[in-house]
Amino acid sequence: MHASIMSRADGKCELCQNIESLQVYPIPESPDLSANCAVLLCDKCLQQISGGADLDANHFTCLNQSMWSTTPAVQALSYRLLHLFSSESWAQDAIDMLYLEEDTLAWAQRGIVHNVEATLDANGAVLRAGDSVTIIKDLDVKGANFTAKRGTPVRNIGLSDNPLHIEGKVNGQRIVIIAAYTKKN
Repeated sequence: MHASIMSRADGKCELCQNIESLQVYPIPESPDLSANCAVLLCDKCLQQISGGADLDANHFTCLNQSMWSTTPAVQALSYRLLHLFSSESWAQDAIDMLYLEEDTLAWAQRGIVHNVEATLDANGAVLRAGDSVTIIKDLDVKGANFTAKRGTPVRNIGLSDNPLHIEGKVNGQRIVIIAAYTKKN
């Protein structure tokens, strides 16, 4: 599978075109486990997508190019990532221009978390993916053996399927945080 994806991608990250530290990434919520449902990513893209590094909107402006790929797996992943950055004007513009075949669109949408309710901070401000917040109460982090201290900034938050929770990186670890214990910056 790796060889066929490497050949299809011409030895480049299928998102940002980087040629170093390439790995196959099977796209979650895919119809199957074939090479048609995986993409070749550089380490920088992979770390950000998998939550190992903070999302960098500037890096992912490359989606303006990758979304036009003829490979459905690249299209689906680009669509999902554009939705993560939908608060950015460039991403919203790209979403408005993007056309996907019906089956590719359905696949892409399966991987997007849709909150029925808005995620709100302690003051009732609506939180969006990519926002920065500050923790307003000391929080014991289960399973991580540390306390997230009051006043700790959390950048590039992610939303979860539960509108009461957000995800963010504290002390180098990605954790789930109760949104009501944060304040939007």
